[in-house]
Amino acid sequence: MAPPPSPFFDPGTHAAPNSLSVLQLRRDHLIPAVLSASTESEYAEGKVENTRFGSFPHSTLLHQPWGTQVLASVVDTGSRGQKSKKRKREGDDDGQSTPVHETERARKDLVKAVTASSGFAHLVPPTPETWTLCLPHRTQVVYTPDYSYILQRLRVRPGDHIIEAGAGSGSFTHAAARAVHNGALEEAHPAITTEAANGDEHSMVPKARRKRRGGVYSYEFHAPRAKQLQVEVNEHGLSSTVKVTNRDVYEDGFCLEDEEAPDADAIFLDLPAPWLALKHLTRSPPSPAVMKSVASDPATPEPEPSAHIAQTSSTPKLFRSPLNAKKPVRICTFSPCIEQVTKTVTALRSLGWLEIGMTEILSKRLEVRRERIGLQEEGLRGANPSAATVQEAVQRLRDVEGRAKVFHGLQKEKQEEIARKVEAKKRGGKVSPAEEDQEAVSGKGKVKVESVPPSKHDRLERAKKELDNRELFKEGRLVHRTEPELKTHTSYLVFAVLPREWTKEDEEKANRKWS
Repeated sequence: MAPPPSPFFDPGTHAAPNSLSVLQLRRDHLIPAVLSASTESEYAEGKVENTRFGSFPHSTLLHQPWGTQVLASVVDTGSRGQKSKKRKREGDDDGQSTPVHETERARKDLVKAVTASSGFAHLVPPTPETWTLCLPHRTQVVYTPDYSYILQRLRVRPGDHIIEAGAGSGSFTHAAARAVHNGALEEAHPAITTEAANGDEHSMVPKARRKRRGGVYSYEFHAPRAKQLQVEVNEHGLSSTVKVTNRDVYEDGFCLEDEEAPDADAIFLDLPAPWLALKHLTRSPPSPAVMKSVASDPATPEPEPSAHIAQTSSTPKLFRSPLNAKKPVRICTFSPCIEQVTKTVTALRSLGWLEIGMTEILSKRLEVRRERIGLQEEGLRGANPSAATVQEAVQRLRDVEGRAKVFHGLQKEKQEEIARKVEAKKRGGKVSPAEEDQEAVSGKGKVKVESVPPSKHDRLERAKKELDNRELFKEGRLVHRTEPELKTHTSYLVFAVLPREWTKEDEEKANRKWS
């Protein structure tokens, strides 16, 4: 039975059990979660994702269409866990345990999650873009603006083989796997007949079905990082496309035990000293003079020519190139310092690479929206409640001064009334009810509220009533602003092309075809 397709290649229409999904809480705040249908958890709702916006049990996420807005649930993450642990301790002390059927019955009674009063998240499918924003950082990652441009300049397409050295956290690995994936074409016709393999013209299998499967050959020097990346590749269903190798490419190169691997069409080097690995990325063994110039690095001691390199130079038959011999190979190096770029360019020129160039990517995100300004926008979302004209500003000042005048008038009358009562107490008398009625009739102690300017509460109520008859999408001025933070890894990208070798047989074949 064939394994299920990776969610990065075919996520389907709904969130499936035991598959990776992403909870989007904000624009750049995402949480990865492998959805589980099991109830083996300290919570009755099963496995729960706890966030600052609420708790989301996996039972509320499973089988939901992608893009669904999932409401948070009421999950007591404190007392329930304590009770379950206390119950376990009490069972151990008594020497008795709760029967299995009683535990299952209790879980069935509480398995349905109760919707909370606030909090929500969006359930989105995993893609290289979303995975880059939520992956566990083990090193500095290659962000989307960088790897999208790199893959485009390397001309990576389905069916290609790409070498990645310095895998790190695996951001570029997932993007490259999606770019080279063409396994769906082969899975449609997994069996190829002998006639088709021998080039039978009457074969029912199209020629496109017989192309090689795309692959990513990822190399990582740090063993724990390589092991963790392999675990993620297996969990995400990318093991048929990505091959992770723990190796020092400076010394051991890129060739694997398989004679046909990696047969690379494109190369991406995210290494501290990429020029030290270029000696292995040639079509033929370089001369000793070239090896000496390429291996020279003032920052690190110059490595002694090993026995393997000396043997390779004297016996070219032992040299095996990791590059595809049938087409030109493109390379990109990722360096944060211009000194690294200089050494890399020098090594590329010495080894015969052409069309060498450097690029720096500085991407910014633009926020385009309508800007609505005016005092009538107070309390509305996406508006700036400030005075748009001089008349509005003057009228607002008059309202503020009018309400201040009324307030101070009330305060003055209240003080006069208190003083009058204190004076009456000093005389030993009291204010008669007749005098109070006379003051009320004459208007003393009472302020007319008809001429009082509207308060903030009144203005908000009026804006809400007028909102039904307004077309907000047409109002305001269209403006754009750049984001204050750049979500990218500032670096220099060096690109180059290594043409295919032109042999005498190729020249004779071209002469026969085009002469």
